[in-house]
Amino acid sequence: MRQRMRWWKVLGLAGLAGVAASGVVIARAERRRRAYTPEEIRARLRDRHAEANSVAPADEAG
Repeated sequence: MRQRMRWWKVLGLAGLAGVAASGVVIARAERRRRAYTPEEIRARLRDRHAEANSVAPADEAG
């Protein structure tokens, strides 16, 4: 019985470590995202919009 409880403890600790690691990754991505200035964001959005409009749809004859 003690062996079974030990596995559950190890599994629980591994789950907590996974949650903590996910939080670190999310926080790092959020800091990277917030590092852009508003002008950089606008420029990137304009570029993406222009790129999306320049690609012709495959089925335009419909």
